[in-house]
Amino acid sequence: MKILALSGSNANNSFNEALLKFISKHFADRYDFKLATVKGLPMFKEGQDEPESVTALGKEIEAADLVLIGSPEQQHSVTSALSSALEWLSSTSHPFTKKPVVIVSTSPMPQGAARSQSRLKNLLTAPGFKAVVFNDDEFMMGNGPKQFDANGDLVDEDTVKFLGQFFDEVDEWYAQVTK
Repeated sequence: MKILALSGSNANNSFNEALLKFISKHFADRYDFKLATVKGLPMFKEGQDEPESVTALGKEIEAADLVLIGSPEQQHSVTSALSSALEWLSSTSHPFTKKPVVIVSTSPMPQGAARSQSRLKNLLTAPGFKAVVFNDDEFMMGNGPKQFDANGDLVDEDTVKFLGQFFDEVDEWYAQVTK
């Protein structure tokens, strides 16, 4: 399965990007990952043509079998960078139509960006997206700065074990929604 791992952060040293990199490395024998980011994309401006960088991201989304979004939380919602990218992608090219999407998150706070995930799920089912969003178990890892070692690996074995169970559920769901 080809997975586009999309970081919804524009921060330097993003914990969500670190999580996506760990997932990509940890499950490299199970999936074919490509990493992408919303970092550096121009802010959405209604009435303007979609920038080439956004068009390129849309093509990467279309080429993927599944999109895995690492969604940080800002002010109880998704980041402005991710929101802007989604506005571009829902206004012209619509690459999320019928695309399986899975959301993961981490945060410096204990709740692990739970509200960001809820908000993003609502956005992705809106007109202009029509994504097929995974709604079983959720992976929301709190205390992000303490979760990674110097090599970018997760330090808690139970978290890694749950991540394996999470992706087992994702595989079962993917098989159902792509029949």
